[in-house]
Amino acid sequence: MKLPQAMRVITVPEPGGPEALAPADWPLPQVGADDVLIAVAAAGLNRADILQRKGYYPSPPGAAANPGLEVAGVVVALGANVNEFKEGDAVCALLQGGGYSQYCAVNVGQVLPVPGSLNMIEAASLPEAYFTVWSNVFEFARLQPGERLLVHGGSSGIGVSAIQLAVARGNMVYVTAGELDGRHYCEQLGATRAINYKTQDFVAEIAALTQKQGVNVVLDMVGGSYVPRNLQVLATQGRLAMIATQGGAKGEIDVMRIMQQRLIVTGSTLRTRAVEFKREIKAKLLEFVWPLIAAGKIRPAVDKVFPLEQAAQAHAYMESSEHKGKIILSLQ
Repeated sequence: MKLPQAMRVITVPEPGGPEALAPADWPLPQVGADDVLIAVAAAGLNRADILQRKGYYPSPPGAAANPGLEVAGVVVALGANVNEFKEGDAVCALLQGGGYSQYCAVNVGQVLPVPGSLNMIEAASLPEAYFTVWSNVFEFARLQPGERLLVHGGSSGIGVSAIQLAVARGNMVYVTAGELDGRHYCEQLGATRAINYKTQDFVAEIAALTQKQGVNVVLDMVGGSYVPRNLQVLATQGRLAMIATQGGAKGEIDVMRIMQQRLIVTGSTLRTRAVEFKREIKAKLLEFVWPLIAAGKIRPAVDKVFPLEQAAQAHAYMESSEHKGKIILSLQ
């Protein structure tokens, strides 16, 4: 397949607001021996893209410098060691950067087939959310069937993925969300109760909903003042998994509570993890999650689609926190 010499990308010449995003023409990425080159049809937005645009979260060394952590598209070239896919295959992929581009090269260990009959927009909504949810909720926090899960930011892309996957695996899920339609949306996806974090105390609400038993796992993307309150809602031997710090990077820990209730506090970032780790999570997704998506038991949650050249408007929309599910950039 004959490829162009250059591609259109959205980059960040200088950190700033949404207007800092700018189009540019770059050479196509080099394809390593273990890489797949994807002609990008759609790219998912994530909060990490906002941080990168503001200058707080640059791409790791060796990764593409422009934003974008997940894409869907078609395989157009393969490295010498790759035999898992062929040219023309529809795939989605987790990236360390570079998704806001017409082409991206990514290690095959982070590339998955598009499940079932999903289109490219839907497929682009999957990688970052499900790699994050599986690794944190089901690997690190070891959520078991029948246990109770609390998800903060329930109407976010991560939140709606966590709700659907946990419910499909036999868990009772509670969430926090701000707007009424967002709370209704979470409950329609299977959440037992969506708590209004603006007007309700989620500690008191969880105590009432669980007859003071608490939840077994909390998935937290807020941090800050939520940290001590998260510990209060955990049942004995409960687990707190932290994945972001939207409410602040520091929070107070009640060490005595951790000791007395034998709690586990964990946290992780995904972007800088080694490809070997991501390959292991990919295998788990293919075994446990992709069949649920292909069977329609889990539905992609896409809120709004913007053309690539409207990336600034897409960022502004994400920062408004009005979305329910994923925001996607389309290159089709």
